Amino acid sequence: MATILIDTCVITDLSTPNSEWFEWSASTLEKLDPNNTFIINPIIYTECSVGFTTIEEVEALFNALGFNTLEIPKEALFLAGKAFLQYKKRKGSKSNVLPDFFIGAHAAVMGYSLISRDKGRFSTYFPSVELITPDSAGELH
Repeated sequence: MATILIDTCVITDLSTPNSEWFEWSASTLEKLDPNNTFIINPIIYTECSVGFTTIEEVEALFNALGFNTLEIPKEALFLAGKAFLQYKKRKGSKSNVLPDFFIGAHAAVMGYSLISRDKGRFSTYFPSVELITPDSAGELH
């Protein structure tokens, strides 16, 4: 059984049934469910909490989805900083991307796959991470 880190965008899709990506996110998790464990980390939890009024609502969402929250190891925190530094050296100009580096580094250090709709930064800065994206939908295992 493999462990798959679930990116914030996928959880947002799942909590918004009328979203453009709900069907892809729901069906992808359904295909992967029998053979995998799904997790999030504190960064993903925090990003998801923005859309809710109370912690009880956030907890209810993650309990319903069955996702456990795992801490990010220090090695991943260090790697996230180094990858973000590379991004800035390459003239990366977006200021809201640091969470992606924590998420990508967590997957890279722990050997987790990552399900996301945002392929770019993950594939560039964390090439060892197996990405499950709309582009790779035919390659689910």
